[in-house]
Amino acid sequence: MFSGASLVKTSTGRVTNKAVFQYAFMNGGKTAGLNLQRGFQGWANVPMGPPDPIFGISETFKKDSFPKKINLGVGAYRDDTGKPYVLPSVRTAEAEILKQDLDKEYLPMTGDNSFCEEATRMAYGDVYDSISNRLVAAQSVSGTGALLLSSRFFSKFYPSKDIYISNPTWGNHKNVFSNAGLNIKEYRYYNPITKGLDIEGMLSDLSQAPNSSIVLLHACAHNPTGVDPTHAQWNDILRVVRDKGHFVLLDMAYQGFASGDFARDTYATQLFASNNVPMFLCQSFAKNMGLYGERVGCFSSLTASPEEAARFESQLKILVRASYSNPPVHGARIARFILKNNDLRAQWAGEVKGMASRIISMRQALRSILENDLKSKHGWKHITDQIGMFCYTGLTPEQVATLSRDYHIYLTKNGRISIAGINTSNVRYLAEAIHTVTSN
Repeated sequence: MFSGASLVKTSTGRVTNKAVFQYAFMNGGKTAGLNLQRGFQGWANVPMGPPDPIFGISETFKKDSFPKKINLGVGAYRDDTGKPYVLPSVRTAEAEILKQDLDKEYLPMTGDNSFCEEATRMAYGDVYDSISNRLVAAQSVSGTGALLLSSRFFSKFYPSKDIYISNPTWGNHKNVFSNAGLNIKEYRYYNPITKGLDIEGMLSDLSQAPNSSIVLLHACAHNPTGVDPTHAQWNDILRVVRDKGHFVLLDMAYQGFASGDFARDTYATQLFASNNVPMFLCQSFAKNMGLYGERVGCFSSLTASPEEAARFESQLKILVRASYSNPPVHGARIARFILKNNDLRAQWAGEVKGMASRIISMRQALRSILENDLKSKHGWKHITDQIGMFCYTGLTPEQVATLSRDYHIYLTKNGRISIAGINTSNVRYLAEAIHTVTSN
């Protein structure tokens, strides 16, 4: 507001700043209701965008007043009462951090270096010490932020602009990489007949992709299908990748949630790193630490040499600076504290195993009710064969719509459900609803 500016009433009785009123008058603007004309009309051509397929479900769910409603769309862990779960190890870490009376100064562009070291050590496991001098890491704004950094680096420096993603994949993958100017290609992954991995189709598609293409792989607990390659199948994927000279981008959003064992879930990461496959890794601590709103992640790149690592890091800092300058501090401090404290880290590992075990038990309960209690004519073995937070049920879009409309059960149109949204008080209601819609 201008210094000493007075107020005037418009013809509609609204009070406005006199200087603004006079400016609008001199430039031909209409002051009634402050509906001022502008010469720029560019936004008139901006179309209404579609709602996000995941968060849109949550918004609809919140508006529903039905007492037995169930949200199986969002990939966020819930306890057996259906409530958000803050890990006790996180609470302890926060309390200890507050005692330190730390400041809120900016982090370096690549974030909390100690956190990055601990995060990558956890992800690369036994391979870490042999590659650490040519590993570049940066704290990211959760896993999505790590994917964003990878997309921008590919767009700016990588010769091929083709990125191959699984069919299906996490819905936001296409958004991130297409917005960076990359060409989205797909490789076969899920077999709807077996409800398992189409390994032959996957290997064939990756073999036929142009040499040096970018290949996005889910390190563990594939989203949305819950179908992971076996160790033998990962070895087959490695062979094709090496033969074709592909660049591997590993998305690791669920370490610990696949098997309940952090080390076991690093098989793919260690496999590619130990074989010196050019690779990026995108980590998230949203799920396994429950730090959803803190946005804690890590982006890392395995380079060919320490000299190449230095050049890579210099360009990574430029990308970070142009994107968000530097990452937030609080969540990284929590993660670092847990990762560096042996007792608290052991407690956290137990909590993650407990979350994974609850998810497994809900898979077993849902399948048991459908097969044993309700005598469903369909096979539901895939519910317990699949792993991680999600299950690709095989429900059709029409059946999904019926579940939403008639039973107030919300899930994505492709039939993916978040097992974490199931608990002992709603599993029977869910099973009965699924049985009804699949019996007609």
